Amino acid sequence: MKLPVKEIHKTDVIGVVCHDAGGAEVVSEWLLQEGLPFYACLAGPAIKIFQNKFAEYKNINLEELLSKSDWVLCGSSWQSDLEKRAVKRSIELGIFVAVCLEHWANYEDRFITDDVITLPSEIWVGDKDALKLVIELFPNTPVRLINNPYLQRISFEIEAFQKTNRAIDIDILYVCEPIREHAKIKYGDENFLGYTEESALEFFFDKVHLLSSGHTTIMIRPHPSDPSDKYDWTKRFNTDSLVVSIGGEQTLISEIMRSKIVVGCESMAMVVALLAGKRVVSSVPPGGRPCVLPHE
Repeated sequence: MKLPVKEIHKTDVIGVVCHDAGGAEVVSEWLLQEGLPFYACLAGPAIKIFQNKFAEYKNINLEELLSKSDWVLCGSSWQSDLEKRAVKRSIELGIFVAVCLEHWANYEDRFITDDVITLPSEIWVGDKDALKLVIELFPNTPVRLINNPYLQRISFEIEAFQKTNRAIDIDILYVCEPIREHAKIKYGDENFLGYTEESALEFFFDKVHLLSSGHTTIMIRPHPSDPSDKYDWTKRFNTDSLVVSIGGEQTLISEIMRSKIVVGCESMAMVVALLAGKRVVSSVPPGGRPCVLPHE
């Protein structure tokens, strides 16, 4: 493993580039902890995440950001090429650029542009499982192991929520991921992984009796990048004993803490639920790629 090559100074002005929610959560929490000045080039779900955490910040285009920043810190995306373009352009200009990986899958995809892998100056990970994966995939790239600031903040929120004694009124919370869109963009096949978010949900409803019997309340929580009405079709599963609703109106922590069981495929939200001490179940249907989360 190569040691990190960047010394971080309090006088640094950082250029932050984020699109997807996962990377934006980690990067924004790190900025809050460090208190460093930054410029931002944001798109997609990252915009709302930063708006909720920072009273003031300047969202500018990529070229302006690169001209004003001492170095660059990116999230990573499969939905967007924003961070990939930032890495490639930073390398071209000789600017130090780090990418923060917040998950445990599809690492190579996050660096491919025009069928070529362009690696950053340094890769950041938040746990030893991710560290091992990155070292195996990219042995010549420096890797920095940080304490995942997003999960640290989540742990504090869980502790605070536990003290409120809020009632558990959701039997099962189902956390969604845009699996089909990712597979289509990357592989040209919506069913490349052997399942889609819709087929996984169909499988879940077919087997839900194994998790809960009698009157059961189920909340379907869309992914932050999903349209709010994407899963309205699940309401057709409503019966006298099965009550289905659409979530996402409250915070992830709130909906997890209100739930007895959390179900998904391989979402980061499932890791959050494990931190909260919930029973967590993967609903990848038969024939699908096994869940990649390294957690028990």
